[in-house]
Parts: sequence; structure tokens; C-alpha cells
Amino acid sequence: MAIRADENGVVVDVVVVPRASKCAFAGVHDGRVKVMLHAPPVDGEANDALRAFLAKALGRPKRDVVIVRGEKSRKKTVAIGGVGLADVTALVGSSPPR
Repeated sequence: MAIRADENGVVVDVVVVPRASKCAFAGVHDGRVKVMLHAPPVDGEANDALRAFLAKALGRPKRDVVIVRGEKSRKKTVAIGGVGLADVTALVGSSPPR
């Protein structure tokens, strides 16, 4: 499952597409939330962009978004503190698939 609750908030499995024209959710693909990012996958720029994008989209500080697995991969697992499962599910579900 791409999005699941844990004791501190929500854990999301994502697949990142770097160097996209804009930052956006692009639906669920292969059991992961697809996130388009404008940043390149160089020197952690895409990781920083992912954390900033998720924090802004969910109204949380960037410190509440932690990449727990996959820092050097396009497939990542991200923990987001202080949000509920319904908040993240609604946000991801509101974006049109690409």
C-alpha cells in the first residue's frame, strides 16, 4: 500500500520523477505515489525538493518530512509527522494521473 498510518503520522511510498517541468502529484503507479519534481537528482537536490514539496502541500514544517528509505533511489519511503491518513490520501487523490 502506498500510504499508511503509523504512530507519528503517515508513511508514504513514493517514486520520484526528477527534472519535470513542475512539482506535482501524478497519481499512484506500481503501488507508489508518483511525484514529479523540478529538481535534478544531483547532490541531494531531488530529496530536498521532495521534502519541501510534501511539507508545503500538507502544511507542515520541512522537519516533519523524513526520507526513511531510498535516499539514492527514485523509489523512496517518506515519513510525515503530524498529519492523518485522510489528509494525505485526499491530497494525492485530488491530482490527475499522468
